[in-house]
Amino acid sequence: MPQPLKSIPTPRPSRRASLLALILSPWLMPRVGAQAVKPVQSGDAIGVQLALNWPSGRSPQGFWVSEKFDGVRAVWDGQVLRFRSGRVIAAPAWFLSALPREKLDGELWMARGAFDLLSGVVRQTEPDEEAWRAVKYLVFDAPGHAAPFAQRVAFVQSTLAQAQQPWLMPVAQREMNDTRALQAMLQETVRQGGEGLMLHRADSLWQPGRSDALFKLKPELDEEALVVGHQPGKGRLLGMTGALLVQMPSGQRFALGSGLSDAQRRNPPPVGAWVTYRYRDRTPSGLPRFASFLRVREVE
Repeated sequence: MPQPLKSIPTPRPSRRASLLALILSPWLMPRVGAQAVKPVQSGDAIGVQLALNWPSGRSPQGFWVSEKFDGVRAVWDGQVLRFRSGRVIAAPAWFLSALPREKLDGELWMARGAFDLLSGVVRQTEPDEEAWRAVKYLVFDAPGHAAPFAQRVAFVQSTLAQAQQPWLMPVAQREMNDTRALQAMLQETVRQGGEGLMLHRADSLWQPGRSDALFKLKPELDEEALVVGHQPGKGRLLGMTGALLVQMPSGQRFALGSGLSDAQRRNPPPVGAWVTYRYRDRTPSGLPRFASFLRVREVE
């Protein structure tokens, strides 16, 4: 049961302790306390491209569009398959041996609406051979190929065709120059159970992090935030968590209560966990409007 934090007097450090702290401070991790306002990051251990939210009304001319698959990000460096955190994915030997020696970036995926089932399979330390038979590796990029995205798409398609594995598939890409056609594709994708769309700038070179080379378009926006505290519930929620206190990468904080189940309120994501939330738009100060908890980002 979460309890409000109590203020604990801090003893005055000795002169020797102060000097030691000054020497060691560059190597010490900052505390996440009630007054921390420094920007936080999601802590990717390996460089991956990350998407910005697609600006409303922008023309998709010059971009290639694909479905946004709700899977588990998987990066193949030619020898090892890893989560975006850098942790090794324990995939079966037959799965790994079929992958080409080229660097690939994509999503492990089963089906629309099957994220929880997929997550349970691919995060096991010992792979379940039969369960992995239902997993596909949907590849959307080749990070090691120094060429514009349009050429990387062709490279991925030819490379995976040579592998001749039905579960190893290039993500279908479409050129699109019309905003109405883009919205129609989004609506149809969502109608069929998809999550949204991804837009890659056709002439962009691969680069890690967020840039104008890659965007995501969804009916509802989503972001990640760091849990820095718990707010106690009231009324029906007395004795449970009323809301998570979360911190955005900008350093701004807000209470995230909508979307939490009673089970999650009794056993909330701990301080230090990263959570994904959905929202409609932002206030003038940058805080999300109508934010709703979606899921905990699993430790990788």
